[in-house]
Amino acid sequence: MDFAALMSKEIAKAKGGTTSMTTTAKSSDSKPASAAAAPPKYISRREAEEARQAAYLAEQKALEDERLARAIAKRKREEEVLEEAKARDEKRQRLAEESRIRREARAAEEERQRRKRLGLPELPPSNEPGDAKANNEDDNDDDDDDDGWGDIPEADLVTKLRELGEPASLFGETHAEKLRRHRKASAGPAIIAEGPIITSLAPLEEKDMKVPDKVPPPTDKKARRRLFRQLASYFNMVLREWEAALAREDNADTFAGQGAIHAMVSSKEAMKPLFRKFETGDLDESILEPVVEIVKAAQERRYVDANDGYLRLSIGKAAWPIGVTMVGIHERSAREKLHGGERGHIMGSEITRKYLQSIKRCLTFAQVRWPPEDIRQLMG
Repeated sequence: MDFAALMSKEIAKAKGGTTSMTTTAKSSDSKPASAAAAPPKYISRREAEEARQAAYLAEQKALEDERLARAIAKRKREEEVLEEAKARDEKRQRLAEESRIRREARAAEEERQRRKRLGLPELPPSNEPGDAKANNEDDNDDDDDDDGWGDIPEADLVTKLRELGEPASLFGETHAEKLRRHRKASAGPAIIAEGPIITSLAPLEEKDMKVPDKVPPPTDKKARRRLFRQLASYFNMVLREWEAALAREDNADTFAGQGAIHAMVSSKEAMKPLFRKFETGDLDESILEPVVEIVKAAQERRYVDANDGYLRLSIGKAAWPIGVTMVGIHERSAREKLHGGERGHIMGSEITRKYLQSIKRCLTFAQVRWPPEDIRQLMG
């Protein structure tokens, strides 16, 4: 029996058994750990939908929290801004009141010193500093004397100003300045002449509308102002009579009636620039003198002479081209007079042309409303 071969066989058996046992033990130990760490291979649809809804709700909650935080921060900033603005307004009003008190006190002190220097009696102690300033200004300015107005207590003055639609108090305004503002507001607006054309020129009665023979010089402002009032009053009177005559007629639905109304309305609109020139007094002399001549002739019911004045104003005495003005290459003598005549600056303006045409329409109506005694003075 071979002892070496037997020992080798036993050793081999022993080694094989140990290796198999070790391998079996290792595999049995690692299998539960891998099974616990690996995620499930499949999930149900319900589980997937629940996971998606949970994620969506979490995201919406985060957005809502962020929006609420922004709204709270914005509201807080707005409140801070309002508080700052209110504080600024209160400070501004307080400073304005302190400045007004100091200014009135300084004015009162100056008034006392002035009266002491001039030997005038002291002001009553009940007077406010603003009243002292008013008295000072009344003593030195003829335009601001009482004129029957007298002094008004502060409370009553504020009430009167509010009734007139004026602010109760302006920034830095003294009592005297309130009094002057109340006087100006009580006096009312400038005189506005009611009529077909509204103007600031005071109207005149018909007996005072007769214009002078000659236009006053530009240096005589008072006479020229009265002349412009006369012209404006006369044209307003003619337009008013024209409107009344059309209102009395019952042919407004006819073609002729509509044409007459349109002529009157367009004439009234076209004469507004002329009235604005009357108000400012800047009507050109080359237009003012013929207009005065036309109005004077119309007031005397010399309508043919008025029409001649209108033709001289609108057309002038310039040469008018009749027939051929140039033959060949040579220019005819005195041809330059055809285009540089008197009518260049008159009819060149559309506004001027329109109110001159309106004056002619007024003449046409005036000869019907106030017919002449001499029938030969009727225009054709």
